[in-house]
Amino acid sequence: MSALDALADWPVPTVAAAVVDRNGTLAHHGDQTQTFPLASVTKLLAARAIQIAVEEGVFDLDTPAGPPNATIRHLLAHTAGYEMTSEKVLAAPGTRRIYSNHGFAVAAEVLERESGIPFTDYLTESVFDPLQMSDTTLDGGAPAAGYGATSTVADLTAFAGELLTPALVSQRMHEAATSVQFPGLDGVLPGFGRQRPNDWGLGFELRDGKSPHWTGAQNSPRTYGHFGQSGTFLWVDPDAALALVVLTDRPFGDWAQDVMPALSDEVLRDYRAD
Repeated sequence: MSALDALADWPVPTVAAAVVDRNGTLAHHGDQTQTFPLASVTKLLAARAIQIAVEEGVFDLDTPAGPPNATIRHLLAHTAGYEMTSEKVLAAPGTRRIYSNHGFAVAAEVLERESGIPFTDYLTESVFDPLQMSDTTLDGGAPAAGYGATSTVADLTAFAGELLTPALVSQRMHEAATSVQFPGLDGVLPGFGRQRPNDWGLGFELRDGKSPHWTGAQNSPRTYGHFGQSGTFLWVDPDAALALVVLTDRPFGDWAQDVMPALSDEVLRDYRAD
């Protein structure tokens, strides 16, 4: 019996999932080619494209962007001070962790301006095409960079492989992306309340010691990834050398707060190498 068998009892109309290691898929559940809206899991894809743009010289992480004294780094790490969905500034850059879709839109718009390439095209050419993610799209362009993608478990399995063994960015960039930016800042993790601290990398959420959390108690503090309000998530645990992709078609809510971490723990018990 696989840990993923528990998905048959999830209170969702449709669910698909895969457990991934550096060699590929270890286990799967459901239709691997069905498309689902990713919601904020989109941020992982957009962040990778922005990281690539930095290494291609489009701009620097510390290029000014957004409100005064903010940079691309602030935008990716949710410390630019923007409100969730608007350009309203609630705090000085670097002083609070305020989760913001608008910040991702601004970062994507800066990439468009500096590269001369529409963000959707840049994302496709830099991330989707090299990983053969042919069923993944971003609807809405730069304004939707934080939430507008649709994808499949099969495509996100390829992306998880990139996160486990980076090829699109340097090891140095990947380590920066998965390390705390602006450490020590508290903030609200949507759906799971205030976290002290609420650590974030360059667009990737870091588990660290957060509680409650959508990953499992067995996930290492180095685990990173994202969950989405469409009932989706993707995490990578470097210590376990595993990734888990789960896509559903039921909006995130109370139903998910226990089953998501429970599934993660079962996956780690079944598939983590001793």
